Amino acid sequence: MLRSSDNIYQASSSCQSKLDRFLVCGLGSLGQHCVAALKEYGASVSAIDQVEPKNWEVTNLQNLLENFLIGDCRQTSVLEQAHIDQCRTVLLVTNDERANIEAAFAARLLNPLVRLVVRSDKENLNKLLSQNLGNFIAFEPDQLTASAFAFAALGNENLGYFNLEGQKLRVGKYEIKADDLWCHKRQLHQLNTSFRRILYYANNSSQIPPNYGDWELETKLQPGDTIVYIEIANMLPLAQKPAVKFQTKKRLFWQEIIRTISWSDIKQKIIQLWHTGERGQITRVAFICGITVFILWGIGIIFYNQYYPNIRFVEAFYTTAVLLLGGYGDVYGGVEFEKPIPALLRLFSLGLTLAGTAFVGVLYALLTEKLLSSRFGFFFTSYYSAIPQQDHVVLIGLNKVGLQIITLLQQLQEPLVGINSTPIEYNSIPKLPLIIGNLVNNITNANISYAKSVVVVTDDEMENLEIGLMAHSLSPNSNLIIRTYNRNFSDRVAQLFPYAQVLCTSALSAEVFAAAAFGENILGLFHLNNQTIQVVEYMIESGDTLNGLMLTDIAYGYGVVPILHQKSSPSSAKFMPVDETKLAVGDRIVVLATSTSLQRIERGELTPRNWQVQIERALSQDAIFDGANEISIIAGCSISTARELMKTLPGRLPQALYKQQAQRLVLRLNKLRVLAHWLPIDN
Repeated sequence: MLRSSDNIYQASSSCQSKLDRFLVCGLGSLGQHCVAALKEYGASVSAIDQVEPKNWEVTNLQNLLENFLIGDCRQTSVLEQAHIDQCRTVLLVTNDERANIEAAFAARLLNPLVRLVVRSDKENLNKLLSQNLGNFIAFEPDQLTASAFAFAALGNENLGYFNLEGQKLRVGKYEIKADDLWCHKRQLHQLNTSFRRILYYANNSSQIPPNYGDWELETKLQPGDTIVYIEIANMLPLAQKPAVKFQTKKRLFWQEIIRTISWSDIKQKIIQLWHTGERGQITRVAFICGITVFILWGIGIIFYNQYYPNIRFVEAFYTTAVLLLGGYGDVYGGVEFEKPIPALLRLFSLGLTLAGTAFVGVLYALLTEKLLSSRFGFFFTSYYSAIPQQDHVVLIGLNKVGLQIITLLQQLQEPLVGINSTPIEYNSIPKLPLIIGNLVNNITNANISYAKSVVVVTDDEMENLEIGLMAHSLSPNSNLIIRTYNRNFSDRVAQLFPYAQVLCTSALSAEVFAAAAFGENILGLFHLNNQTIQVVEYMIESGDTLNGLMLTDIAYGYGVVPILHQKSSPSSAKFMPVDETKLAVGDRIVVLATSTSLQRIERGELTPRNWQVQIERALSQDAIFDGANEISIIAGCSISTARELMKTLPGRLPQALYKQQAQRLVLRLNKLRVLAHWLPIDN
């Protein structure tokens, strides 16, 4: 993802803010979802395509378009018919990358101020075009969606990672345990620090709420409660386990070894390996041949001890081994024995050599086949490292999206194994265990029963569904993530199979393209609570809907989570800024936001403030003075209003507040020995 050229866009933002016309070029799957996403913002949308789409993936899309032109978006006349001179943004999302770039040039010549959002994976070219054309940003859908799939594969406790100002931030989910230090003791708001922010909370009998801030600040954490949070990863992790003494670690280590080598576990692994498709057939043959050789070896030792006098056990052991390896001539050829060899023993030795030649020969053949397949990838292939045994990610489909997912998961040091139907270049997947062959037949070779997650991202959504359902039947406790391309198909699959996370690439990408069309800089995204959460950067300008607001207003009024605030100086960047911070022109802010929240910011639709604070009395003169200061800071009112209120107690703060803002003010006032409580505004 590339940032647009800030200078040119900032210079023209005041002009563009008056326009709400958008043009989408290319009505494939991505284009249709872009139109739907833009209409959710309340925009006026026109579209251009060379032919009318045969498959309308978005219901009633034709009626959402103000104007639909059949033609080539690279042609000047077609762009003029679409009123390019009145458009705020042009989204160029056809499947032809060259056509998108050419159309971007034509649009820039006709409208020097129009914003260009382009579908392209030419990273270096995109960067150069952004610098030279200005107000230009390019995305590649596969790169956008890879992070959502990768983060979904991390499991329930790790929901997302992204880098910001040289720091790695982690979004996590944690269920409170009875032995946690903060269980029964800490209140929810006490977990918020300068490096951590609570995003969502649910008690043990409810689902995670859809909106940020839907909890009581004074809620005490109980066993079974679930919290979702964001934190700086290299600070003190919320889910960090207490240190274990050395002797305890040592004891646990040997307990793990004993558990690993227990007969029941070995038996289960043998049974699993015995019934694993083509690989299982080879295993069965090798197992039978090996057992037969060992049985013949034991019988040979017994025969020589019984029928040849004065032979020692060691000599019988090695003589039988030589015979099994085809060494009959080495034992009997031209050798004169002190005592005659019984005819039955010589006949048995000949049979032992013939049987050994057959069975050992099969083992040699299987070993040779194994070595060749490891080198050339004909059958079962595991490159560079062994397949993980448990708590790993099974990635099925190593296309562009799959390779991007591998890169992200390897950066996070997640154990994984890839499955692909055809061989791929070794250099593209360093140190990755890889299985090559039929996807359905080979899925069991990846220790899928012990996998943490199964991610299916082939280019065929029906095959993804088939493999996903098969994976769930083999490993019902693993996280299942399925890639789809059609929104209607995705919604139905998600409803019918609620255990699966069904991610539609077109819908995910369209949310980012739509947000970028309004000028937002998207730094990353992840999936949470059936919603796409975007990491969005804003540069505050005159006339912005964010200008002059406190972070409290932005957080609870728009439903976003501010995670970084920065003044004009680069060294002034602060993670998890305090809610009382007030934004001004030139400030930079990074927030976590859903598509709905971004739409509300664009339209300036703040949620109404529905709470008030009733102040009864102050217990000292200092409390009156300090309480007025606290009211002015948290409520954002003038200091004179606050002091007047504190002089005429009891009284009610005339300014309406958001619920958590009112709760925080009351908590602060009570600490200052000012008796107060919050209450809803009477409608």
